[in-house]
Amino acid sequence: MDFTYDEEQQALREAVRGLVGKAYSDYEQRRQTVAADPGFDEAQWGRMAEMGLLGLPFSEDDGGVGAGPVEISVVAEELGRVVAPEPYLTSVVWAGGLVSAVGTAEQRAEVLGALSAGQSVLAPALAEPGRRWTDDATEVTAGEDGGAWTLTGTKEPVPQGARADVLVVSAMLPSGGTGLFLVPGDAAGLTRTGYATHDGGRAAKVTFEATPATPLGEPGADVAASIATVTDLARIMACNEAVGAMETALRTTSAYLTSRKQFGVTLNTFQALTFRAADMYISLELAKSLAVWATMVVASGSPAEIAEAARRASLQVARAGRHIGQEAIQLHGGIGMTAEYSIGAYTSRLTFLDHLLGDATFHLRALAATVGDHAEVDPLP
Repeated sequence: MDFTYDEEQQALREAVRGLVGKAYSDYEQRRQTVAADPGFDEAQWGRMAEMGLLGLPFSEDDGGVGAGPVEISVVAEELGRVVAPEPYLTSVVWAGGLVSAVGTAEQRAEVLGALSAGQSVLAPALAEPGRRWTDDATEVTAGEDGGAWTLTGTKEPVPQGARADVLVVSAMLPSGGTGLFLVPGDAAGLTRTGYATHDGGRAAKVTFEATPATPLGEPGADVAASIATVTDLARIMACNEAVGAMETALRTTSAYLTSRKQFGVTLNTFQALTFRAADMYISLELAKSLAVWATMVVASGSPAEIAEAARRASLQVARAGRHIGQEAIQLHGGIGMTAEYSIGAYTSRLTFLDHLLGDATFHLRALAATVGDHAEVDPLP
């Protein structure tokens, strides 16, 4: 495998870095942005659309750019470097990915075209109270009467659920299985209760009461397998975003150690602190390697291979994120606990990404369940 970026990918990285770096290079500007609803900068969302970032994963026929997973990972990583609050991962990669994978040609053109143009925000309404990280639906049920579909039940948490123009909702079908539905934000019988998340983002509790809905793709089709694959793709892109955040956290911590003085000398004079920073670097490099490898698997792998790659990368990134986040705060001392300083926001975002699509224990259990599927090997002499 060739893990080096070509000229176009490098140019994309520089362009994205210039865009988000200008917006959030000053951490105080990011704090002010997330303090008010909807928790991100609508104007910045529009600028991302003008650059073509919101349509990057989608085909040109659907109003997008038709880029591959490597290009998407570049954008995710650069957003992670500045913990940009725009819902690229959840709206474009996850919800948009579901529409791209399941929707009809007309639905893709309409929904993804508006998303790519920055005219719409999508939200994936998949999670259900009392259930964690599942691809099927049981709490929200779909009903059909004369070709008209309605949804009843509750979804929570729904990222950007209160702001979203269109919800992509999973629901149990009358004949069994799980279907996907499109629900506009102003639909009848729809109640959305928004709240802030600990990383500065927004989520919502969404309740459906005989809410009119449009089947995404073929009406009545079980699309649980497609949901699983798109979610695995979102997991891998979350890993890339986390890598960007961890790189900044390590760089910020290293700069602090080389500038902050204690007992008349800079903190990096003390070997124990330098060793801890070195351990952070090792964790970062291991996580980055797995994230890049998993991204390459997406480009050519089967759904089963993508699922395994997502689990392996997510497990390593979860462990690294916890290690780097905690050490960054500890090595900063008291200032690392203040809301006015950036390092806490990076740790909070890493924690959010860890729990959004499955934490380390979840992925470890999934991998452990497949150990018996592998052939036995003889130990080395």
